[in-house]
Amino acid sequence: MTNAWLLLAVGDDRQHGGNDGYDDNPREHYRWDSTVPNYGRLAVGDVIALWDKKELIGVSVIDAIETGTAEKTRYFCPQCKKADFKRRSRMTPACRCNQCGAEFDTPGGKVETVTTYLSRHDRTWIDGRGLLTGAQLRALCDSPGSQLSMRPARWEKLRDALLATGQADAAAGLAGQQHKRVPIPGGHRFAKVRTRIGQAAFRAALLREQGELCAISGPAPADVLEAAHLYSYAETGEHHDFGGLLLRRDLHRLFDTGRIAVDPETGLMDTDPELDGYPIYAELHGKPLALSLRPEHRVWLTAHWNTHRAGA
Repeated sequence: MTNAWLLLAVGDDRQHGGNDGYDDNPREHYRWDSTVPNYGRLAVGDVIALWDKKELIGVSVIDAIETGTAEKTRYFCPQCKKADFKRRSRMTPACRCNQCGAEFDTPGGKVETVTTYLSRHDRTWIDGRGLLTGAQLRALCDSPGSQLSMRPARWEKLRDALLATGQADAAAGLAGQQHKRVPIPGGHRFAKVRTRIGQAAFRAALLREQGELCAISGPAPADVLEAAHLYSYAETGEHHDFGGLLLRRDLHRLFDTGRIAVDPETGLMDTDPELDGYPIYAELHGKPLALSLRPEHRVWLTAHWNTHRAGA
């Protein structure tokens, strides 16, 4: 699922007095820190829509998030100690607390260490001035009445809103970039696996018999050759004499799924018509195998043919 966020970027036109704000450049980066609600939820690959309360500024996809630490001054009402107050540019006293109603010119302040975050998103930036109003953007959020500066939004709603403005390319571009940027978890884990006993010895025997030769395509390095059973080893659990051939890894997979089979009467290869779009495989159709078959091979190949071709 695509994650989307509505991020407030008001620059100097701000009333909240609890901090000094951030030096955002909406086209390139967005800053926040660990005192902001939802601070740890944004991730590389998320779609972001930046706005200034009045309208959309632009949209993009997060390419990277840089973190650090800094000293931050947090301001509060000297009366009730709450950080919920507004700074007023045309009235005195300069500040008024939304919690207790106190008015004052100089707020209290304390310095604390915070984790800082900076998004990089200039590569896919799309200017959005004039496209969506503040009311339209609020409606995209999980909680339209929220007052948070970083609000979870619905990608589907943002996409549809952009499409409605005629920005089809923008919506498609954001979707494509988002899916490209989703990080894939790495690392390792321990797991129990089912191992074929004797598989290494079975392959070694085939290398001695066939040499470095793919039975379908011809000479190939041993590194890419696999021991292919001509029957379902999963059902029998046995390694039969002359019950296998060395096959290149990709051809082994196509043989196992029946997309390549060998006509037991003619000894010629038969390829699935869906492989016709791939010349490297389509050219195999109607050709003989690259090695001479023993009678035992033909018995197993007949069973394979009956499974994948006889009923077709």
